[in-house]
Amino acid sequence: MNSKLKEYIEREILPLYLSFDKAHNIDHVTQVIQQSMELASHYDVDINMVYTIAAYHDTGLSKDREYHHITSGEILSADTNLKEFFSVEQITIMREAVEDHRASSKSAPRTIYGSIVAEADRCIEPYTIIRRTVQFGLNHYPTLSIDEHFARCNEHLEEKYGPNGYLKLWIPQSNNAERLSKLRHIMTDKGALRQIFNSIFAEEYKLK
Repeated sequence: MNSKLKEYIEREILPLYLSFDKAHNIDHVTQVIQQSMELASHYDVDINMVYTIAAYHDTGLSKDREYHHITSGEILSADTNLKEFFSVEQITIMREAVEDHRASSKSAPRTIYGSIVAEADRCIEPYTIIRRTVQFGLNHYPTLSIDEHFARCNEHLEEKYGPNGYLKLWIPQSNNAERLSKLRHIMTDKGALRQIFNSIFAEEYKLK
């Protein structure tokens, strides 16, 4: 790992996440970086590129959410400081990987780099997924009642993580498939899901 590149990203890029919502904060990007580096160990890839892609993957949230994956790619490709570390071709690959990371994408990532960051971004740990859904709801829909928040949480989980959900997994070495199975088991038991939701909601509501 290029120490100068790492220092630049830690100083100039990662702090951007301090202003994002709790579901996409500094803890999230740190987790995606760590998971990306672990998945990269199974492939013949450039770890400096993997690290950089993971670090920039959600930077577009500084402008909008709907197209943040595209904006994140633009931010990466427009960063002239990266030319010190990467070729034009490498920057293009990294931009495309960032663009391809979004879970709702209908197409498979164009390269292994996109597959790695997309898989790492899934972070499918049931309680974490539910907590991030609660955090997003409280941040973006503060006037909803707790029942309305639960309905929104349940709808989101089914739409994204359900058997017919849009989430796709790309890296066989990941343990996301096992974790997704556990999450779906919780989702089928609405009583258990509501109990977990209520506990997390109470914690997050107090922190607001």
